[in-house]
Parts: sequence; C-alpha cells; structure tokens
Amino acid sequence: MKEIAPNVIMIPAKEETAQEQERKRSLRVAAYCRVSTDDEEQLSSYENQRDYYTDKIMGEPTWTMVDVFADEGKTGTSTCSRKGFLRMIRQCRQGKIDMILTKSVSRFARNTVDTLNYTRELRNLGIPVIFEEQNINSIYPESEFLITLYGAFAQSESENTSSRVAWGMRQAMRSGHVLLNYKWLLGYERGPDGKAVIVPEQAEIVRFIYQRYLAGDTLRTIKAALEEKGCLTVTGKTEWTPARIQSILTNEKYCGDALLQKTFIRDCISKKVIQNTGQLPKYLIQNHHPAIISREEFDAAQLELARRRARTGGNRKSAPTGRCKYSGKYILSNLLFCGKCGTAYRRCVWSRKGYQRAVWRCISRLTYGTKYCKHSATIDEEVLKEAILSAVNQMMSSQDELKNRLVDAMRQEMLPVPGQGLSISDIDRALENLSKQFDHLLKEASLSADSTENAERFRSISTAMAELKERRTQVEKLHRENEQMYRRVKAAEAALSETAAWITEWKEDVLYQLLEKVTVLDQTRIRVTFRSGAEIEQALEGAERSVTA
Repeated sequence: MKEIAPNVIMIPAKEETAQEQERKRSLRVAAYCRVSTDDEEQLSSYENQRDYYTDKIMGEPTWTMVDVFADEGKTGTSTCSRKGFLRMIRQCRQGKIDMILTKSVSRFARNTVDTLNYTRELRNLGIPVIFEEQNINSIYPESEFLITLYGAFAQSESENTSSRVAWGMRQAMRSGHVLLNYKWLLGYERGPDGKAVIVPEQAEIVRFIYQRYLAGDTLRTIKAALEEKGCLTVTGKTEWTPARIQSILTNEKYCGDALLQKTFIRDCISKKVIQNTGQLPKYLIQNHHPAIISREEFDAAQLELARRRARTGGNRKSAPTGRCKYSGKYILSNLLFCGKCGTAYRRCVWSRKGYQRAVWRCISRLTYGTKYCKHSATIDEEVLKEAILSAVNQMMSSQDELKNRLVDAMRQEMLPVPGQGLSISDIDRALENLSKQFDHLLKEASLSADSTENAERFRSISTAMAELKERRTQVEKLHRENEQMYRRVKAAEAALSETAAWITEWKEDVLYQLLEKVTVLDQTRIRVTFRSGAEIEQALEGAERSVTA
C-alpha cells in the first residue's frame, strides 16, 4: 500500500459539468442519409435514419455533431441534384467535418465512379466514411476493393430497375397508352374524365400561330405579334421565344395525334436525353384527342418548315453552304431567282438626286460583278409586282379550269410506276409464303444428304425475298410521295378557293401561299411558278424602267 506524504492534502474529484464534457468532444461527425422516392414507406425510412444518426452521434461523449445531411426523393445514380450530399462535400473541403457515417454504399451513391471519386477525395482530406451495413472504413486503402464491389452491385441494381421500367413504358406505348404533359401543352387541359379538353382561349393562340406562319411570317414576326396582343404562354408569361413558337408548329398533338418515343434516355447514370432518329421504334396514335387544327394545316406547316430550311440561292461568298436564310420582310426575297445562274435576288434601293428607287438584283452579280453572272437583269420593284399580279390574275380568271388541271395533274402524279403494280399487302403475303417455304426447306435440309441442291433452293428463295423487300421499299416511297403531292395540290386548291377572283393590290400573305417561285428570264420576261405546279410566262410591262446592270 502506497504511503501518502503527510504534507499532501487529498482533494476529492469533482464531477464533470455538461460544459466541460462538451469541450472534450473533439471529433466532428456528420451523417448522410437518402431515399430515392417520395413513397410513404420510404419517407418513414428517411425519418428513421435521421433520428438514428442524431441519437448515435449525440450519444457519443467524444463526438461533436455537425449535421445530418439528407436528400429526400433523390436518385443515387447522380450527385447533381443531391443538394444535401453536395453541401456535405463542400463542408468537408472547408475542413468542418472529421468523419462521415452512412448506412450503406448504396445510400452514399449508386454510381461506382462517383463512389470511388468522393471516397478517394475524402481519404486525401483525412476524412473516413463509415459504411455501417458493410462495416467498411474508407480511410484504409485496402477498403477500396470492397467499396468498388458494393458500388458495382448498387449500380447494377439501379440499371436493372431502369431497364424494367423502360421496358414497361415501351410496352405501354406499343399498346397505345398515351400520357400527355399538360404542363407544357398550350391549348389543352385534363378534363374530369382524365381526357384532353381544348382550352378555347389558348386554342385561338395556336391557330393564330399556324395561320401567320403559313402566310409567310417569320418566327420573330409572330413573336412580336403575340406579345403585342398580350397573349400568354403555357406558363402564364407574356414573353414569347422563337423556339417556343417552333415547338408549337412541330407538335403533332395539335392535329389530334400523339407520336410516342420521340426521345429516350441513354442510360440511368448520365440520364442524357437523346433524339430518337431511328434507334428505337416510334408509335403514332392518330385521332387520340380533339384537334385544334386540321391535319392538312399541320402537314402544310411541316412542308413550309422544310421549305424554309432547304431554301437555296445563296452564293459561296455570302453563304458557304449555298443556302440562304429565310426573310420575312419581303416575300420576294424567298421567291425571286435569277434565270441565268439560279442565285436569289436581293432588294436594293438606289438614291439619285434625292429620289429613291427600289430595284431587285441578282446576289451573284452584286457580290462578284460579271465574273459568274454576265447577263442578269435589274428589275424595278413596281414593274415586277405588276407583272406578278398580272400572272396571278390570269391564273385566277379561270379557277374552274385550273382546279380540273390540278386534279388531272394529281392523278398523273399518282399513277403507279410500271412494275410496281403489287400492293404492300400483296408483297407481305408473298414474303410470308417464301418464309414458310424457307422454313420447310430448312427442315428437309436437316434430313437430306444432298447439300448442293438445297443450297441452290436456299439461294433462290433468299434472292426472291430480297427483291420483294426492295419492291416494298419502293412502293412505300411512292405512297409517301403521292401523299405529299395530294396535300400540296389540295392546299393550292384551297388557297385558290379562298382568294378573290381578282387581286388588285399587293397582299404578301395571299401571294406567298399561291406562289412557289418567280424566275427572271431576261430584261422583259419572268416565269411565275405556282404551288400547284402551273407556270406562266409574263411580260414586264414598262420594262424600259428596268436597267441592265
């Protein structure tokens, strides 16, 4: 027994106060928890995780609780949308956290790359991540193999779930099940029975957009008109954008149809949305809901979009691709072409002695002089407009005869090509018969010893099937071309019916719907081509006012 010196006084130990115990807490600990959906069952798990880690950290005398970082209803395949996780990593980089607790690797991340990158970064900062379910401490380098293994399992589980969901959605599309996103669909709302119902005020905006575009207005001109009228977007804003207007013009839902799987998600990790340009099948459901515009009007808008995109006539200097930008200021900028070199014409204003005069000149001639186009004519704008109006009125004076010509032309265009008399159903039946013959021959070949004769029969059947498939492709192409021709002629016929029998003044929206092209042949003549395919050569009266440049 140890003796105590007589001059030493023993002082009884005092109990530590709560403040002193708090000062001894030296390890700053945080926890991270996550659930991937907003289901009630998972939300309960989310709350249980928060309560568990709060009690665990506060119950350790040597730990100081930083926070319980949590993400509710967030996927683990990406960290971009996980605000709680990113805030935790940011505080780790600032030196505010010494250790992280989490339930499992799958709660931390379901992306193997993210899991490894963040655990390595935290290890370099001296911060361990404790995965309680797997009993792994990431501060040790040898733990990386187990983290990689469990991370790969978690990612694979997410990929399998994603593929099952995608398969189910595609089966629903194949069966014709349509889900409309009313949040971004101007003109429709969900009715009491769950079906689409037209909103009259918004439907008028949609019709106005289609009418003005087919009349030749540009997207920016339509945008200005909508804002001037005070029309609201689908989100309730007064400011419109050309991209929003173009999306309305290309959305087949406004003619009552629904085209499914226009886009798809590449994978569940990157979640990048890809335009479906043939990688997966698309499903067109016609007459699915009430239409705001007719299908003919929608098809006409698609043809006009393609027409403007494919507009040619630029020279190499001003447009290296040979294509010109559509102009809505003057419709002749999109219709008038040089008969000598094929380049578009441009409007110019000549000023002489205080007098201004508008003329139209070949762009190639303006850019290169007489290097490429030596004999193009410079046409006075008033003379040109008078000649075009004369050609239009000449065509309008015999509307009935013209309609008959349109129908005859349409019938001629839709006559079957020689050798293509079979219909698609006939070809399909022939292919089915050949396929049965092929299967029957395959069974005989397995029992026969004469391989030479079988090979020749196999070759004959395969050749016949290939020829039929090629013929089917040609017939389908012919049908598509005939359908476009039919719509084009019907649109021209409708434009003629709605136009007065005589046009006395220059109306750009009416003329744009009638005219396809105006070609300057020489100083005294132009050729006016109508959208119906008809052509008229018209003299330029008062051509002495036009000057050869």
